[in-house]
Amino acid sequence: MTAGPEYTIDELARAADSTVRSVRVYHERGVLPPPDVRGRTGYYGAEHLNRVRTISRLLDRGIKLNGIKELLAAFDRGDDLGDLLGVSDPNQSMTPAHTDEATITAADLQNRFAGVPNGFARVVATGAFEPVDATTYRVADPVVAGLLDQLENIGVPIADALHEAERMKADCDRISRRVVDLAREHAWERYADSDRTPQDLTDLTARVDILRSIPGRATADLVSRSIDRYLAQDTELSTVIHSDS
Repeated sequence: MTAGPEYTIDELARAADSTVRSVRVYHERGVLPPPDVRGRTGYYGAEHLNRVRTISRLLDRGIKLNGIKELLAAFDRGDDLGDLLGVSDPNQSMTPAHTDEATITAADLQNRFAGVPNGFARVVATGAFEPVDATTYRVADPVVAGLLDQLENIGVPIADALHEAERMKADCDRISRRVVDLAREHAWERYADSDRTPQDLTDLTARVDILRSIPGRATADLVSRSIDRYLAQDTELSTVIHSDS
């Protein structure tokens, strides 16, 4: 790694908008070189940071860690993997690897969830996949399909990954229902009592747009903080995670 800024594992995770847990998994799976260890502390450089960002964005595209490991061989030969795959710019918009055009045979989908009770029916019920015909399914919800892939990538059994996807969808549905209730009570009723002029309609639309945007930002921050709090309360796990930071 070249000279430049140095980061502890916590600093690296923050700079890459990742987590310490993810960085450790990348080490274990051989996709991230080890840090320069001095004393009991590992120090990472700018190239580590670039690689973690690249790995994260490739995972977002649905590429599995085994595939990423092979792709990074090109990086280690001196190729610019980020330029090659169009992911170098951290501000570049991302398109999920799973798109509505991505397909899978019914047999392959059944095999993937063969060890999960009612797995085939359940994954279809999540909306992740829908039938094209009797033998082919397509990705109907790239977000849910990508969530299943990412959980599997870090070693979560497919049964647990599916259960978590179902729970997340249910949690999001409850939040969404409450937001619509707020829109009905505090935006629609205001509009209903107005003269319903074009400006009143503009105000209604603006309020609803704000209500739609609030949950995504707020829940992301709240969930992240809650995870950190619960991890800190898990003495064994927290001790191991921070043992060399």
